[in-house]
Amino acid sequence: MVLEISLTKQQYSELDLKDLILRCQNSDMMALEELVKRNQKIVFSTIYHLLSDKSEVSDLAQEVLFRMCRSIKSLRNPSTFKWWLNQIVTNLVYDQLRRKKRKLNTISMDTPVTQEVEQISATRDISDSSQQPDENILNTELDVKIRQAINNLPEQFRTVIVFRELQGLSYDEIAKLTGTSLGTVKSRIARARSRLQEELKPYINVGSNNER
Repeated sequence: MVLEISLTKQQYSELDLKDLILRCQNSDMMALEELVKRNQKIVFSTIYHLLSDKSEVSDLAQEVLFRMCRSIKSLRNPSTFKWWLNQIVTNLVYDQLRRKKRKLNTISMDTPVTQEVEQISATRDISDSSQQPDENILNTELDVKIRQAINNLPEQFRTVIVFRELQGLSYDEIAKLTGTSLGTVKSRIARARSRLQEELKPYINVGSNNER
């Protein structure tokens, strides 16, 4: 399938996901740049909430985006892109957690990068990582409290609540990503929500009283 390549940046930004992915799979570098642009914030935010060590978030987010670009041609069904990308995130996060348990403090960034990915110069790095996540997630006082509450959750609860509330994945998708049963996912999400509500109750109540 031959795709038209003479598009402006604005036109790339207006492409639906399926057309954008098809262009990426045909080695369209502008399409790859747009795909990175659309996903870098949510990738960063997801990893930020999943990892306790925030100093590793930027490197791991970049690695996810590199792997996304390198492997995009292997994606057979564009409609499964979100779940496919979260598989990459989950695998890298779990690998990092296992390294931590073995008391290894570094993550290798030496994996060779293909020529296609090397050409994404404009979006290769996540600039100013302190400001990269979505402003609505990280920049308000209440959001700080929410982040702290999520970080305080046990790992298995934190993972499912991030995929459900931040990514909007279905219970079935979360079960596949985490390798657990549907019932376990539902139970963990319910318990995670209960813990978050309990921890945030004093702060939310105070905020509600101040608005009166």
